[in-house]
Amino acid sequence: MTQTLTIGYSPCPNDTFIFYALIHGKVKIPGLTFREQLEDVETLNRMALDGKLDFTKISYHALGHLRKQYALLRSGSALGRGCGPLIVARQGTALADLDKGMIAIPGTLTTAYLLLRLFDPALTNVSVMTFDRIMDAVSKGEALAGLIIHESRFTYPLYNLVKLLDLGEWWENYSGLPIPLGGILGKRSLGRDLLLRVEAGIRASLQYANANPEEVLHYCRRHSQEMDDQVMKSHIDLYVNDFSLDLGQGGLNAVRRLFADAEARGIIPPFDLSLLAEE
Repeated sequence: MTQTLTIGYSPCPNDTFIFYALIHGKVKIPGLTFREQLEDVETLNRMALDGKLDFTKISYHALGHLRKQYALLRSGSALGRGCGPLIVARQGTALADLDKGMIAIPGTLTTAYLLLRLFDPALTNVSVMTFDRIMDAVSKGEALAGLIIHESRFTYPLYNLVKLLDLGEWWENYSGLPIPLGGILGKRSLGRDLLLRVEAGIRASLQYANANPEEVLHYCRRHSQEMDDQVMKSHIDLYVNDFSLDLGQGGLNAVRRLFADAEARGIIPPFDLSLLAEE
């Protein structure tokens, strides 16, 4: 008997690149099929809080609130160096001005917002909007500054915006560790063995994509219709890496450090159970 599981991920090229082979049957997990749901990451964060998906991409910030219901998989993460969120603004705005107006953010459960809170807890003057609206809102003066993620780090100059701070770079200098942006979770109620089978399937799906990039890029392009091909490929190159195949000890150290700092600041609740599906 075949079991159908729900799996959520974003239409961003790094996610569609990773999941293509699993969703399209190029990689098979015996006895399992998947029904995908593509949403922006903050929507996925909220859906996970409601327990609506069996497996899902989430922001690591959101995982801080989900550890009781979901376990982290080693494969599928977006984690690395030089890939963090940016604070951008119009010409003439300084970092010291951030408390003088509204900061547009892509969601209160995003890792980007968690990093902003760790950088300066006093910056609470925020307005939530979908990540693809932020640069336009800042350029039109609807927000003083914007906290941008995903491919926006490649395109913000097109909106005549300047970078005030790279929060990923700040985190790397502060902690000495790569920045954990997003990970893949599975419901603990599915059981350890099934979670580990899916973890292996996601890893195999990414290996298929690495071996057949042109085939997979057609799928990525369908979900990134407004994105230039070079931007799409740069996005994949930046956010899909060895940590996406397996977090490894270095990736886990980064996640645990992020959570320890967030717990110490009271941003996420303390938690003493296992983090990984394998534990």
